[in-house]
Amino acid sequence: MRCNINECEVYYEVIGEGFPIVILHGSTLDSQAMTGCMEPIFEGRKGWKRIYVDFPGHGQTPGKDWIKGSDDVLQIVLDLIDRIIPDTPFVLAGLSYGGYIARGIVHHRIEQVRGLLLIVPRIVSHPSKRILPTKSVIVREEEFLAELDTQSREGFEEVAVVQTRSHWSRFVKEIVPGIVKADNQFLERLQPSVDEFSFDVDILPSRFEKPVLILVGRQDHWVGYQDAWAILDNYPRATFAVLDRAGHALQIEQDNLFNSLVNEWLDRVEEILR
Repeated sequence: MRCNINECEVYYEVIGEGFPIVILHGSTLDSQAMTGCMEPIFEGRKGWKRIYVDFPGHGQTPGKDWIKGSDDVLQIVLDLIDRIIPDTPFVLAGLSYGGYIARGIVHHRIEQVRGLLLIVPRIVSHPSKRILPTKSVIVREEEFLAELDTQSREGFEEVAVVQTRSHWSRFVKEIVPGIVKADNQFLERLQPSVDEFSFDVDILPSRFEKPVLILVGRQDHWVGYQDAWAILDNYPRATFAVLDRAGHALQIEQDNLFNSLVNEWLDRVEEILR
């Protein structure tokens, strides 16, 4: 589906029926990164309308010259929400940069949001200011890696903490398509992975009292895990989990734990929706 927001044709996909959950991907990715990890959870859980959004310059949403930074991206997502689920409570999930935009939505629509899932969220914008663990590899299948071409291997090794055939199969299916589709010229100008809001996203009008799950990877050398602890007091009903054997692709590298924790979070959200 497409929705025209200020002459930007925003692509989004709706799966299922029920209470809306808006699901946001990370920088240089697209909605396939999120359908891959979230849809298996909803296969056994009814009553949810999943709304997967492609940010400008990502997936099937074109970048536009008037989009100058994260403030504009946030406004586009807010306008999309107002257009497709007007005056309706909803739940939010965001991965990495999507977690940054999700916190911006909470900042502006705190009374409308009924739950929040942050997966390896970007907390500190500039990499030089992040507290990052030393890059490490926990599992490495040398025989499998030798089968990959140089470009594929280098790209995979740059991200993966668990470098196995099974991880690669999901990486190719869920992560690579977004990277291939990304409008690199637009993204180089926008720099979504470091661009900051014009406001402090973590100073909320009040504490967010709804169920929250924050998942971070102990070996995440992209956004780290320690910085996320600083925002915990904003969320008195938050579960904060640091997963070993997990980097910035936590949802793939620790899929069983991911599924269990997200299901428990959804149980808590459904409890307050009854």
